[in-house]
Amino acid sequence: MTDDRTTHWNNRYSGSAPDDLSWYEAFPALSLSLIADATGPGAGVVDIGGGASRLPDALLDAGYHDITVLDLSAQALALSRARLGDRAGAVTWQVADVTGWQPTRRYDLWHDRAVFHFLTDVGDRAAYARTLEAALAPGGTAILMTFADDGPEKCSGLPVQRYAPEDLVAEIDRLLPGLFEMRKTGRFAHITPGGTEQRFQYVRFRRRNGTGG
Repeated sequence: MTDDRTTHWNNRYSGSAPDDLSWYEAFPALSLSLIADATGPGAGVVDIGGGASRLPDALLDAGYHDITVLDLSAQALALSRARLGDRAGAVTWQVADVTGWQPTRRYDLWHDRAVFHFLTDVGDRAAYARTLEAALAPGGTAILMTFADDGPEKCSGLPVQRYAPEDLVAEIDRLLPGLFEMRKTGRFAHITPGGTEQRFQYVRFRRRNGTGG
């Protein structure tokens, strides 16, 4: 399955300019705001499924210096490195599928804009949760954004699992009982480069200092 996903996303990034892809943001204002509200520039941040996002640019501009971007598409990360030029060396680039990634360190903040909703299989969601538990430090913050319950049913030709904020909170608690507490939720609309509105939701979690339930 990982090989199929890798091929799919490499083809998507090879076949279109980054600013033509439906998930493109010229500036990741909401992500940056949620991150800055939770932690400061000294924090270790991992961006899950970061692809060719401009979030690392924005984080570097804001003074963050411990940034990891993970994506299963080497093509996507190559685009980001090329865009950042000399600054690309300030970011750690990790080519991996989050469901099989084995992090070698812990981070203060986990950011996921639209990876979790592609995990329609319960086994993939359980694998994602195991990685999240291994990667995020006690007391750390996890920000998960997905299509909302009234959002699109597919993205990039793939089915998604849609969530209301309370449904995502319940799913994370099912996967990692007692480990996280919800700190903030919200809904927002993303306008694609083609002018289509996509309805999203987000939850900001804090990892409790204990081991969970």
